[in-house]
This record gives sequence, structure tokens and C-alpha cells, in this order.
Amino acid sequence: MEDVLERIEYTINKIRPYIQRDGGDVEFVSFDENGIVTVRLVGACLGCSAMDSTLYDGIEAILCDEVSEVKGVKLDENMF
Repeated sequence: MEDVLERIEYTINKIRPYIQRDGGDVEFVSFDENGIVTVRLVGACLGCSAMDSTLYDGIEAILCDEVSEVKGVKLDENMF
């Protein structure tokens, strides 16, 4: 499991500069037994009209592609 968490964090760190370039950021929160990664979007991402696209077309697509154990991504419920 630790290997999976390391690969998730490594992949998120690869994505992070692209999100930061637009004034936002992404933080890894957790990974559950169903293969779901929970993330927190911060900064300019909050309230951005492209937030869903960033989450699903970007973060989720890349994580699912690079970490086979990841089945999906969701936002941290405590983010708002």
C-alpha cells in the first residue's frame, strides 16, 4: 500500500506545477480501499468554472493512467 501512496503523491507532484501556474494547487488527502483518491483543490481553483475539468479530465485521467490501482478521484468534502 505504501508503494501505491508514493506513486500517487509522485504523480500529483508532477501535475501540481500546471495547476499552480494558474494560481491554484492540488493536495493529496487520502486513498481508499475502493481505489478512490481524495484531493483538495485550493487557491484559484476554488470557484473556477474549469474546476470539474481540472479534476476529471486532468487529475483523474493522469492518476488512473499512471497508477493502475486508482479507479477515480473525488474532492475532499471538507474543502468548501
